[in-house]
Amino acid sequence: VQLQASGGGLVQAGGSLRLSCAASGHTFSTYDMGWFRQAPGKERKFVAGISRSGGFTSYTDSVRGRFIISRDNTKNMVYLQMNSLKPEDTAVYYCAAATSYLSRDSRLEVGNYDYWGQGTQVTVSS
Repeated sequence: VQLQASGGGLVQAGGSLRLSCAASGHTFSTYDMGWFRQAPGKERKFVAGISRSGGFTSYTDSVRGRFIISRDNTKNMVYLQMNSLKPEDTAVYYCAAATSYLSRDSRLEVGNYDYWGQGTQVTVSS
């Protein structure tokens, strides 16, 4: 599967952005999906994940209550709605797909994802 992330940009603190990730192929519904982010000089870290059916979601503590992950399997799309953005949310955001079923803990690990998008920059100004 090929992934294409979009929707990043420059926003003021307190603002909102919606990231989108388009997947190619006909088997999108067989992948668990995740969003990760990487700030300059830092490791890539888990932000949010969603099961292949969309029935289970999980978030890192720093974004819970502000971000919402969703997917539309009919359109081969996964989304990340980001609200109440903070300067510390500034990073390159990546979508990723996993062929294996992921537990809540295993969703957090970069190595458990098989395919990655190219990333989209999100910059939040104070």
